[in-house]
This record gives sequence, C-alpha cells and structure tokens, in this order.
Amino acid sequence: MVPVLTHPVLTHPVLTQQRGRILGMTNSLVLTVIGSDQPGLVEALAQTVADHGGSWESSRMARLAGYFAGILEVRVPAEGKAPLFEALHELEGQGLRVIVEDAPGGADGPVTREIKLELVGQDRPGIIRDISAGLAAIGVNVAELSTECTPAPMSGETLFKAGALLHLPGSCSLDTLREALEEIAADLMVDIALAEASD
Repeated sequence: MVPVLTHPVLTHPVLTQQRGRILGMTNSLVLTVIGSDQPGLVEALAQTVADHGGSWESSRMARLAGYFAGILEVRVPAEGKAPLFEALHELEGQGLRVIVEDAPGGADGPVTREIKLELVGQDRPGIIRDISAGLAAIGVNVAELSTECTPAPMSGETLFKAGALLHLPGSCSLDTLREALEEIAADLMVDIALAEASD
C-alpha cells in the first residue's frame, strides 16, 4: 500500500480556512421555512443569511392558510456554514421554523424540452394524484407546480386551477404527453392546455 503523505502546513485549520476563501469555496444549502404569517419574517431570514456571508439564490414563497411557507437556495462560504446553520435554527424564537439540507452540488440532468401545463376544472379529490401519476408513467418530471381553489364566476362552485412546468425527457414527445393527459383529463372532467415554455 502506498502511504498517504500530508503536509502540516497544508492541513493547518487556519490556513485551510484562508485557502477556502481564496479559492471561493462555498456550500449550497436548501432551506425549507414555515411560520405563522407576520411582518418581518423574510427580513429576519434574509438578514441572517447576509450576516454569515451568504448569498440568497432562487426561492419560492407564499402565504397559505395563515402560514408563511417557502423554499430557497442559499450559497455560503464553507467556514460560515455551521454558524449559519445554528443561527437559522435560532429563528424559531421569532416564529420561523427552518429545515436545512445540503444541496447535492451536481448539475441538473439534461432537459430536452420544457412545457407549461395549465389545468382548470371543478374541484374534486385526486386531481393532482392522477395527473402526476400519468406524468411519471411516461418519464415526465414536474419541475414547478402551483395550485389554487377559486369560486366559479357564475355558479359559485369551487374551481381547481393548476399551473406546472414540465421537463420532458428525450423519449417523450409532445404528442405522447398530450395523448396521456387528454385521457386523464376526460376521466377527471378538467381542461388541460399545453404550451412551449419559451412561448
């Protein structure tokens, strides 16, 4: 076995930390946040990230049933990861619960085509379950999804609306996707529209 040699200077903790700054070593974290809706939650979260040298990347946030909830990605210098982790959990004292996960760091797989889906129909249980099962069966990934329930203009019945961004693999054509969804839409009695995401 060939011995592994380490140099004391290269492995010194202070120099390692400084070398990380020079090389721009950062960690990507995915945060899930939830708390009772109140002013100042986003500010408290953003300030905590900034205080530890973090960069706020992409995020999705919304108010749901009296709660503020969201998911976001932040990048933080390697030496600031542990302190940021502790500081984020201290936000629970301000009413915001934060779950932190290390992002894998790998590049996303190739996406052959991006398609926008819009759905509307009378609200009933199982709509998203059936649509998502049909998409999974043909290898289509749901990259983004938003839903809402609203009263119908004339009847007052509850309408279910959904919008999604779909990632199609090379093995799935738009015609294949359309055929799969049309059959499900007929069973669910909903209207589905598809369009290129770039349109």
